[in-house]
Amino acid sequence: MKIRLALRLARVVVHLVAGLATSALVFPLASHAMRERLTRRWSRKLLGLCRVTVEQRPGAPVLDHALIVANHVSWLDIFVINALHPCRFVAKAEIRSWPVLGWLAAAAGTVFIARGNRRELRHIFKGLVTVLEDGQRVALFPEGTTAQQGEVLPFHANLFEAAIDAKVAVQPYALSYVDASGAFHHSVDYVGDTTFVDSLFTILQGEPVRARLQPLAPIDSVGAHRRELAQAAQDAVAAALAGGGNIKAGASTG
Repeated sequence: MKIRLALRLARVVVHLVAGLATSALVFPLASHAMRERLTRRWSRKLLGLCRVTVEQRPGAPVLDHALIVANHVSWLDIFVINALHPCRFVAKAEIRSWPVLGWLAAAAGTVFIARGNRRELRHIFKGLVTVLEDGQRVALFPEGTTAQQGEVLPFHANLFEAAIDAKVAVQPYALSYVDASGAFHHSVDYVGDTTFVDSLFTILQGEPVRARLQPLAPIDSVGAHRRELAQAAQDAVAAALAGGGNIKAGASTG
């Protein structure tokens, strides 16, 4: 068991180093389309090395140009979304301190927000509007922190204003992780005092994980208020998770 874990960890480390090299040497010269292809391919391989398979559940068509909002379960979330539909992410500043992955997230264009810094928030807001107006897809986790699976925390409304100003739709995504029986796979939960390293080891030692991403119906931002958008997106995600097909509420085997 220890040998298998060591081999899995070694493969992940090698892949992370390869990602660092790509970010430093290739990304500065790559077109937006190439960066998306590289991000998608790298994210899929990272998840595969962690024995996480990704599936897109039936839902609404994915918009190429929208503000994407999703519930937040784990550090895996960014890579699950990027494995299917690469986005520019807005994330909490703590992610920047993750070993290697924080640097890679920054190199991929992630924007980090420090909690309580309103001046920084205004500056980032203007940048988001510009990126959205340029036709890119921007994603964020409006809960502001991770939650236990099956639970959706209140969506903070501040950054929803960017969709209104840029005149783009808000598209919610529902994220979940299940085991072989279809129950929530709680080994991926990233709450409380769990560190990134603790979480990585738990995932590598646990049973295989199936990540499910369900794109939901876009919400028109024209004439809307940011609080209305946030509440509508929160309700949509909560409803999708509550009616998530064969997802069971029981404990995982991981």
